[in-house]
Amino acid sequence: MRALVIKLLPDKRREKTLVTDWKEPSVPKGNEVLCEAVWTGLTNGTERNQLIGGNYAPSDENLPSGGGYQNVGRVIETGPDVSQLQVGDLIYASVDHVERFTIPENGLLHKLPDDVDPVEAALFGISGVAMHCCRRVEPRIGERVLVVGQGCIGMFASQIAYSMGARVSVCDIDDSRLEQARQLGIAEHVFNTSGDGWNTQIAQGSYDVVMDFAGAKDLVTPMIQACKTRGRLLLVAGRFDVNYTFNVGQFKEISILHCSHFTRDDLDNLCRLLRQGSIKIAPLIRHRVPVNEASQIYDWLRDEPMRLLGTVFEW
Repeated sequence: MRALVIKLLPDKRREKTLVTDWKEPSVPKGNEVLCEAVWTGLTNGTERNQLIGGNYAPSDENLPSGGGYQNVGRVIETGPDVSQLQVGDLIYASVDHVERFTIPENGLLHKLPDDVDPVEAALFGISGVAMHCCRRVEPRIGERVLVVGQGCIGMFASQIAYSMGARVSVCDIDDSRLEQARQLGIAEHVFNTSGDGWNTQIAQGSYDVVMDFAGAKDLVTPMIQACKTRGRLLLVAGRFDVNYTFNVGQFKEISILHCSHFTRDDLDNLCRLLRQGSIKIAPLIRHRVPVNEASQIYDWLRDEPMRLLGTVFEW
């Protein structure tokens, strides 16, 4: 079976490439369904973290290893107790980049309506993360929200926070991503924070909520300073630990929030907002790549990540 797999190179760097001998999934039993991949989506942050040995990464001793959590598959076989899905259905499932997979029908998946493009659904995982983050931080109507980092999750979070009634500002250090954010048309302010851009443009005490999708070193204290008193700071980007000036957070009585994985309910709400036009996925897809050409994408992800935005693999 084909799968995208992380391997250890002789120089101890890592690569991710297509293999053809990955273990086949089990025959579906009970309420399980067997699916065949149609599209899968790159999870930029998590998969890069794994490629460079970050806090989500498997150890060298546990390589080769799979990874990813965005797979749009077609049901090809059902277990005897399946009642909600049938052969031919398309589903998004939170599973690896694999050609075939088995999953319970009550697992972390979403049956795709006919009017949802399966190419867009291949990014339901990272947009589901954005949904979970926004629901966790609960931006209220009229609150000012700063979204730090305009990779895919940051752009999805910006759209969702806007749909929840927030006044959204965004920042990044890459002009192409900022231009894409402008084209979405939902941000009151778009800041380039490269160089001294943060200090000159991000006013202290201005935001009810700051959401961090960048994970830039030494930025936690400045993000707390950007919050209003009793503001909320949401930390999402992968890191081993968090360091900030305690007195800054103490003085502001800041709430520092974390998120875990998204839920089926997040996927339901994400799909609802997509279908009504409140969020857009298609403009964020920069690369559509046959899966046998995925190794180039992963080399860029490891070495030149700013070249990428949304990426989907055709199986």
